[in-house]
Amino acid sequence: MNEITIFDAPMDGGFVRRESRYKDRMGSTGGSTMRRIKLSNGRDFTRVINGEVIGNPVEKQLDVIIVGWLDEPSRKFYAGAYDPNAKGVTPDCWSNHGAKPEASSKNPQSNTCMECPQNVKGSGEGDRKACRYERRIAVLVAGDPSGTVYQMTIPSASLFSANEGNMYGFQGYRKFLVANNEAFDTVVTSIIYDRKAQTTKVFFKATRFLTAQEAELVDRAQDNPDTERYTLLSTASVDAPKAIAAAPEPVAAIAAAPAVAPSNPFGDDEEEEEVPVKRATKKETITAAPKPELTEVLGEWLDDDED
Repeated sequence: MNEITIFDAPMDGGFVRRESRYKDRMGSTGGSTMRRIKLSNGRDFTRVINGEVIGNPVEKQLDVIIVGWLDEPSRKFYAGAYDPNAKGVTPDCWSNHGAKPEASSKNPQSNTCMECPQNVKGSGEGDRKACRYERRIAVLVAGDPSGTVYQMTIPSASLFSANEGNMYGFQGYRKFLVANNEAFDTVVTSIIYDRKAQTTKVFFKATRFLTAQEAELVDRAQDNPDTERYTLLSTASVDAPKAIAAAPEPVAAIAAAPAVAPSNPFGDDEEEEEVPVKRATKKETITAAPKPELTEVLGEWLDDDED
């Protein structure tokens, strides 16, 4: 039993759940819990709960199920110069839906994002825009039977990048799924570091369909209204500007994903594997030009549907 699943385990084997007489002496976490999976050092996935790193990082690749996302990319703007020693601070101006500054922005730059002077090439370094895109998504970790939801921030370099084979930038991955009548919440997604990049950059790859247990966990997460806040920027989920990563290690070949659900990468679990199922999506997304068939990526997982 591991630290993630111990409190979700069934009460078998004679164990009981006792209510403490002195729970008031334990203190509190100081507000609602914020659970995040942070992209670190250009190669690690780190679990952070209320700002504290928990457990060991997972290297190179993490398999997740994306259970929450916004229709459009978010935006954020920092007025100050980049400080590599700065802690996470709230942007001067930001927009969760990419249309207009949030009411809580401390220094709004314009009434709308389209008319904003910080949304013009050259307003940032070189020919870049000072206001940057990003995505915050709500995810479950594949292999974790607890159904714990985490926030993950996808940096701008990973949003619109070109695909490499069956690995995509986020927007390309979205179009690929739509072209195959799928969505983020109907498949397990492998998030894989681009180890050739000099900044933090990841690719997205469809690995397999969901097991029946995973489909139930997705439904549970999407029925919970608290999941929606994991797609939004808040004071509890601020990232400091990213520094350029150290020189990457030599590029290593990425092995093909196994045809079974991996065990929880953040800790061992004792759950049995289930036969994957094709889950109907709850989301309506954009139309797109045809992409390579999902069968090329998921292989034998689609055989039963084709008979």
